[in-house]
Amino acid sequence: MTDTASTPPAVSPPAAVTPRFVTGSLMRHVAVMASTGAVGLVAVFLVDLINLFYISLLGQQPVAAAVGFAGVVAFFQISYCIGVMIAIGAVVSRAIGAGQENEARRLATASLVLMAASCALVAATTFVFLEEILDLLGATGETRRQALGYLQITQLAMPFLGVGMGSAAILRAMGDARRAMSVTLSGAVVTAILDPVLIFGLQLDLKGAAIAAVMARMAMTGVGLYGCMRIYHLLGRFEAASFVADARRLGQVAGPSILANLATPFGAAFITHFMAQFGTAAVAGLATIDRLVPVAFGLLYALSGAVGPIIGQNFGAQRIDRVRQTLRESLRFMALAVGAAWLVLALGQQAIIFAFSAPGLSAELISLFCTLLAGSFFFLGALFVANAAFNNLGYPLYSTGFNWARATLGTIPFAYVGSHYGAAGVLVGPAIGGVIFGSLAMITAFRITRRLAANGTAASARRGEAA
Repeated sequence: MTDTASTPPAVSPPAAVTPRFVTGSLMRHVAVMASTGAVGLVAVFLVDLINLFYISLLGQQPVAAAVGFAGVVAFFQISYCIGVMIAIGAVVSRAIGAGQENEARRLATASLVLMAASCALVAATTFVFLEEILDLLGATGETRRQALGYLQITQLAMPFLGVGMGSAAILRAMGDARRAMSVTLSGAVVTAILDPVLIFGLQLDLKGAAIAAVMARMAMTGVGLYGCMRIYHLLGRFEAASFVADARRLGQVAGPSILANLATPFGAAFITHFMAQFGTAAVAGLATIDRLVPVAFGLLYALSGAVGPIIGQNFGAQRIDRVRQTLRESLRFMALAVGAAWLVLALGQQAIIFAFSAPGLSAELISLFCTLLAGSFFFLGALFVANAAFNNLGYPLYSTGFNWARATLGTIPFAYVGSHYGAAGVLVGPAIGGVIFGSLAMITAFRITRRLAANGTAASARRGEAA
């Protein structure tokens, strides 16, 4: 008779760690990774859009403007997390592409520890200097007070945001786009449920929105860690002895990637500063646009993180031909995505203006964005795809250089000159700069892959002669 009481429970084996992107249709890989990644990434920004929608129902323009100022600070922090997330995806996907399963698990564990610790440090530093930051952005009066209260609460959740996004990066590196999507989607669901309860039910107004954001980020961490630990067993015991070396390896990509991603909110801060001179209506309109952009163009914002693992696995497998083809397919996919989003925005602009209770100047800026400026986002997408190539092919400083060039040379002087023609000029100017630097970045990415392909051909020839 079998002693069933002493039989240990069956444990499901971890899912196989295999490279999924070195074979098959690259357009399909790009479409699946970008679309599912977009749902997940859009969910992060959808939290802010949902917050703004409910706040706009209060009918208080200073509060809506406060969301705009707070959004600039949050944009810096999310951009930091995205920078680390890109590095996590790059190093883990390379290890997976090269068939180094144990190394992939060790790097995944070290990366989340590094993400949590660094996010806690960033949040603490931001908390200390919040008043000075809002002064630099031009926030005053009731708007400043509301923004300060919101940000003081949300700083508590930045480590949760970082770990959630880092977990999603690990799942994308594995090629599991669906589970990566569910990480950030969970945050949007929690926000959609809690916002009306806290803002209106408990009458907490903007503080209620901040509490909902904290709870949403905690949900993201829980869903992400479950996928990494229970499904793929990609998180093991923390190895302190190798952490410094692993952190250095992550930092080689994360450092330039963080600097590159911080460039965008840096430019956005200047745009907000120039826009503030036109009053709370202009800032409120800009706040609505800033939250519409990542939701409407989520496919573009997802491309850098989604295309990265595809490039990383093929580069690890020494398939430079597929790396170049990935860039081409990404551009084709992006043209379709931008065209579709532009059409929807142009047709739905009046509904957007009505939904967010945007009067006067706010409505004019939203209409300008939906009608004209949305098309320029193709070139921003080109910059994102180029950044993915730079980060995963060993040229992360190129990503840093192009992003900061766009955020400074392509934004500040253009916004300054544009401001002399009114609030609309503050939007039009940087759009022109984006066209210039997005084009240059993509041209450079193709040149790098052409050089890598030539070097690989020459190396193969040398090996043939030696044989």
